[in-house]
Amino acid sequence: MSAGRPSVVVVGAGPRGTGFLERLAANLPELYGDRPLDVHLVDPHPAGPGRIWRTAQSPLLWMNSRAEDVTMFTDETVRIDGPVLPGPSLAEWAGIDGRAFPTRPQQGAYLRWVHARARAALPPGVTVHEHPTTALRVTGPRDGRQRVWLDGHAVPLAADLVVLALGHLDARPDARLREPAGFAARHGLVHLPPEFTADSDLSVLPAGQPVLVRGFGLAFVDLMVLLTEGRGGRYEKHATDPDRLVYVPSGREPVLYVGSRRGVPYHSKIGYELAGERPPLPRFFGPAEVDALLAAGRPVDFRRDLWPLVAKELGWAHYHRLFTAHPERTAVAREDFEERYAAAAPLGPELDALVARAVPDPADRFDPAALDHPLAGVRYASADALQEGLRRYVADDLTRRHDPANSPDLAVFDALLSVYGQLARIGDIGDPGNWWHGFFSYLASGPPGPRLRQLLALSDAGIVRFLGAGVTIETDEERGVFRASSTSLPGEWTEARALVEARLPDPTVAHSAAPLLRSLHQDGARATEAGLLAVDPGDGRVLGSDGRPHPRRFALGPHTTSRAGGAFTRPRTGGFAFRQNDRTARAALTLLRDLSCPAESTQASAPVSA
Repeated sequence: MSAGRPSVVVVGAGPRGTGFLERLAANLPELYGDRPLDVHLVDPHPAGPGRIWRTAQSPLLWMNSRAEDVTMFTDETVRIDGPVLPGPSLAEWAGIDGRAFPTRPQQGAYLRWVHARARAALPPGVTVHEHPTTALRVTGPRDGRQRVWLDGHAVPLAADLVVLALGHLDARPDARLREPAGFAARHGLVHLPPEFTADSDLSVLPAGQPVLVRGFGLAFVDLMVLLTEGRGGRYEKHATDPDRLVYVPSGREPVLYVGSRRGVPYHSKIGYELAGERPPLPRFFGPAEVDALLAAGRPVDFRRDLWPLVAKELGWAHYHRLFTAHPERTAVAREDFEERYAAAAPLGPELDALVARAVPDPADRFDPAALDHPLAGVRYASADALQEGLRRYVADDLTRRHDPANSPDLAVFDALLSVYGQLARIGDIGDPGNWWHGFFSYLASGPPGPRLRQLLALSDAGIVRFLGAGVTIETDEERGVFRASSTSLPGEWTEARALVEARLPDPTVAHSAAPLLRSLHQDGARATEAGLLAVDPGDGRVLGSDGRPHPRRFALGPHTTSRAGGAFTRPRTGGFAFRQNDRTARAALTLLRDLSCPAESTQASAPVSA
């Protein structure tokens, strides 16, 4: 690096860092021209796929999306100020069935190619430097060059600006996790904390022994795969039922006792396309509503300010689809319903009465509370009855999510994506427990249908046992075991010498294992009550404790208040992450241009869309 050359340091070269690099290359000709620039990419993991999507992991692990639903490129639906530069989806690039669920190594190969293409698009005056190590700290004055300190390097990188694209990070245990970890250490037990399952040492879970699993989302699915097929088991077709599988064990599997707050797995991916009229979105939670909230000038509280609007928006999508695609299941005229729905207060008795009158079958009504607590009030007489009840629940979910007769479910999925994009404009949404993100993931980011068919086969084989909802884990000092119970089967306890926390770590600043993130907070960067790094929702600049955006530090990704649904998205759905990448890239290039040519800084800077 030449001392006088402008430079930008991007910490994190996985999907989000690659997305930023693609937008940097796209916007360079307009905003920066042919001036020299050094771009430093800091990441101990492979550039492009990063840690989560690295190609060196088990091909038994799948993506959670169909190949046709994954793209790293903008299209005509993405509203950005920079140029739209289309590119192939994963399915088009790999030449695979768009309806298939690719392996993680396949996605990693796609991301590696996208990264190489983005680098190749940079003009000759831009030099890229890769640093396969970890960034430890960023220092420097607000109005001067920053220093990025790297592990194993005595001399820091000098940067005119820094972009943090850190992705999913490990975490240090908080008080909730230190207690079971200490108990396990005292008694020679196993406690696996929240982490990326592909990196967990699963060899400590012995064959045939019970393992308590707290968490029923995607981390559990990975755990289930690696401890069954990953240990030599296999699936066969059922002799009489083509929709069922039979699991043939290898004898090396542990017995997984799984439960969670809800007690059920995430909903299956929907297995059909939405034909006909789509709900016009946004309707009740769009730019005007977000503008009004931002203009109010007070902190936003999710439950008070946002959830009523969000719930009404999701319900609107549901009933619009029901009335247009399945009118025989409604009892009033569509126009009358829509007029009264628009006038009714959200989450109130007037709306409940309208829906009860207009939609005769309760199964056709949108009930977010019932969705969030599917086992609320359900009690089973025995452990065997619980297993049968949960198998029936999973089988019914698979049927529903693959039957177009239930297409309001897919309309709600579209509304969830629309809502997520609006929420990202707000930044800190005032949701300390991150309930919204969990609810979104539960409804919209569930496993592929084949995974739930495998779950049913494992349950039939006795390899997976369901604990139910409201799971409580206790420690028995006298007997030296973990004990689990649930509200679904009161008074019953399951004992084990191993406990797995099947979830990704919470993306909190205070407990992050990344020293860079912790040091930023210690040096004055603001963290929200939910523990997220506060950033300006307009361009991603890191906010200080005084609320001021740092002019030279930007952050993108799940550890920030502008977290989007993912670093890549479905084609032709507006891709909010792409808009974030474009805004940040344009703001960064404008700053770099003005630093290189101060005279230009007096001219109007390139606009950044709101």
